[in-house]
Amino acid sequence: MASSANLEILSTRSGFNSAVRHIKRTTEIASSAKANLGDTIFELDDEDLTSGRIGLLLRMLLVDKLGYKTASANLSSTVNNLSSLSKEFGKWNGVDLVAAYYHPELGLLVANPKVEEELAGFGQLRKRELMVVYAGLQGKETNESCQKAAELALSMFEGSKVTAPTALTRGSFTVKKVSKPKKAQEAKPAKAKTASKGKSAPKRSAAAPAKKAAAVQVKASGGPSRMTPRYAVIVQNELFHNGNVEAWKRIVASYKAKHPTLEVYIYYEMERILDINSLFKWGKVKHGSAIEFAVAGNEIQDVAKLQRYLAQGASHQFEAFLRGPVNSVLKLF
Repeated sequence: MASSANLEILSTRSGFNSAVRHIKRTTEIASSAKANLGDTIFELDDEDLTSGRIGLLLRMLLVDKLGYKTASANLSSTVNNLSSLSKEFGKWNGVDLVAAYYHPELGLLVANPKVEEELAGFGQLRKRELMVVYAGLQGKETNESCQKAAELALSMFEGSKVTAPTALTRGSFTVKKVSKPKKAQEAKPAKAKTASKGKSAPKRSAAAPAKKAAAVQVKASGGPSRMTPRYAVIVQNELFHNGNVEAWKRIVASYKAKHPTLEVYIYYEMERILDINSLFKWGKVKHGSAIEFAVAGNEIQDVAKLQRYLAQGASHQFEAFLRGPVNSVLKLF
């Protein structure tokens, strides 16, 4: 029965075709055994490489085939600065490293931690999320140094300062230049459209947001989705009341209607807000509080405009977004 269950996916045409595509892609990637797996996935930028399939690749290629050593932990602290880590890992020429991070929104992300552009795709490493480090020699037999490298790298991700042994700094596993995925495009702020006669666009909030939304798309290597940094919106009203909540709901709905493949994530006090209505608690979100948001998906657009509208929606000018029929979708983007 166990054997039959493992083959159940092959009982349908879609399942069979999916399995064939996965096998072909795995064989293709396996043929690049002398390349870092994080680099390979980054350059492929294949939307079919979902979190589940990436997890299978890590196990099949790195652990089973190449015998990489591993170290894993649920992070004990939040880490924001990853560029300094990539610079340090870049000195570890004696070992090949692959890092896998289970992002709470984007799923499993994979990167060569020696490459700053790839590691930046992890965004903020959050406390209690799972991080796994793989260390090996790309086909050569692994040794105790590989296990030591995995453990030291993991401790660095948790914020510890580490001095790498000489054995980890001498070798041929230098940083290779990776090609930017062809699909990756910078999400530039769209130019504001001229309002048609008889219609007026919502006025821009006089209060400037805490961070200017440079709508830069961050590559989340190892999957189809990318995620922007978090941008802060400062509450300009005395309280973030029900009117502000409804304005935000309509703004987000408008953004989703224009960009249905993109997701908007909202955070308050470092916690993700699953329901915008929960922000309406009398006296909780006050004037000067920062509510953060991020956008995830492919070909991210209109982030700067979204932040501008959210800033207005968090001010006394929120009523501009409440006009029109209740169930209508505003055309803001």
